Amino acid sequence: MNDIVISVQNLTRRFGDFIAVDHINFDVHAGEIVGYLGPNGSGKTTTIRMLLGLLKPSDGKATVLGYDISKQSEEIRLRVGYMSQKFAIYDDLTTLENLTFYAGVYGIHDKERIKHTLSLVGLNEHHHTLTKSLSTGWRQRLSLAIALVHEPKLLFLDEPTSGVDPTARRAFWDLIYSLAENGVTILVTTHYMDEAEYCERVAVMRDGKLLAMDTPTNLKQKIITGDVWEVYAHPLEQGLDILHEMNGVERVGLAGDHLRVISSKVKKEALQNLLIEKNIHDEKIERGAATLEDVFLSLAR
Repeated sequence: MNDIVISVQNLTRRFGDFIAVDHINFDVHAGEIVGYLGPNGSGKTTTIRMLLGLLKPSDGKATVLGYDISKQSEEIRLRVGYMSQKFAIYDDLTTLENLTFYAGVYGIHDKERIKHTLSLVGLNEHHHTLTKSLSTGWRQRLSLAIALVHEPKLLFLDEPTSGVDPTARRAFWDLIYSLAENGVTILVTTHYMDEAEYCERVAVMRDGKLLAMDTPTNLKQKIITGDVWEVYAHPLEQGLDILHEMNGVERVGLAGDHLRVISSKVKKEALQNLLIEKNIHDEKIERGAATLEDVFLSLAR
């Protein structure tokens, strides 16, 4: 296995009586893209802030790039890139001026290197554009450029695509893959289940606890042991109520224009028979595939 760049042992953070992060343990290896998945308030940002040395742990310990987060936080911040949820970008400066300013914070004054970083995130054509004129997606790219300008080998991205349209999200993930191919290790937090599918490994958080951590495929195989059925029936609401009460059904929910049923005991014929008995018209029932949303809901249940 590759070198460990983040090592966490029983890391905990309390705010009074509230436990924001509760004795979590995990490692991140060089070159990985690791997704930190969970709803808002689950402890994702608090974890990152501790790993950066911005918050002191209440208990436990961790190292980042071999440095102790409690004793060597300055060494860590010099060597990693951090894109926070609300990065301080100056609206009355151009993209190039913003990046030049933040590069100077790291002691970088090489104009070619700064322009190269703008090019890396696709902002070359916008280098003279005032930041206040940029869309959310382009502002996120500028935030990424600021996190990258000192060429870190470890990058923390805290919900980098929050509020970004689907096309911009896809383009942003293309950038993340490109960085990983060039040897950058990336820890990215998200509450978008579909984004977590892009990661090599996924950590699932809820209420400060790390519920599981593995590849998306392994998580789906280990956690979702039953069959997944896509049930196209109407009226949908009545079908939902009926299947929810069916013995052996572990979970049923709305999935757009149909119902999604997970069960290790109930088969297709039993679903059909019950719907017919209750005068629910089923157009078709077909086997589906487990998703990370299924994994999260199963773990959080």
